[in-house]
This record gives sequence, C-alpha cells and structure tokens, in this order.
Amino acid sequence: MRDETEALIERYYAAFNNADWEGMLSLLSEDVRHDINQSTSQTGKEAFRAFMGEMDRCYKERLDNIVILSDATGTRAAAEYVVHGEYLTAAEDLPPAHGQKYILPGGAFFSITNGKITRVSNYYNLQDWLDQVAKTQRDARAG
Repeated sequence: MRDETEALIERYYAAFNNADWEGMLSLLSEDVRHDINQSTSQTGKEAFRAFMGEMDRCYKERLDNIVILSDATGTRAAAEYVVHGEYLTAAEDLPPAHGQKYILPGGAFFSITNGKITRVSNYYNLQDWLDQVAKTQRDARAG
C-alpha cells in the first residue's frame, strides 16, 4: 500500500509540474476535501478544478526537491517540496502582480481511499511569500 500511495502522489506532482490539471483531477475522489493554505476548505472535484484555474491564471509554478512519505497502510501521506514561482496576475486580496519571482518551501498532507486522493491540505508560509513578492517589486522599481 505504501508504494502505491507514494506513486500516486508522485503522479499528482508530475501532473502539477506539467500543468496537466485534468491529470491531477483524475487522481482525486469526487468528494475530495481541499484545505487551502491559511484559508478555507473546499469539497469536490469541481471546486478543486476552479481553484486550479485561478492558480493557473495568477501563478506559474514548478515544484522540485519533492520528498514523499506515507504510512504503512497507504491511507495517509505527506510531501515536502520547494516552489519556484512567478506571480503573473494579482490574486484576490493579494498585492499587485508584476512577474515577481519567488522560491518558497511548502508541504502537503494527503488522505487516500481506494487509490484516490480524498484530502489535500497545503501549507506554505504566506508571510514569506508576501515578503518575497514585495522585495522583488521594490528591487524592480529601484533597478
């Protein structure tokens, strides 16, 4: 079970890095719970699809140094990674976007049932991201 779960999470992140949103969605249960970093929880594949559409509109991101761990039963997993991103278009309630680049450690927790992801809980340090976006913006104005 552990190997299957870790392979599932590897496919999830490979789809993410290839901007293959439908590929990501195919790995989720219909009633997936998505815990958005320092925000709300959403339920369902369609809510996740809408979230990914907004992410695609506002950010260009690639993950590397991905480390995946799971429990022996294969029902729970975690991943740690580094996000390399570019802030393309201002997201709601966030600062203006001007192509600021950022590098940010992050992580996620997963629940797995019958070979599908039933929960994704993402975490990154929002203040770190805000500081990097503001610094990049200040540096661009000063340059």
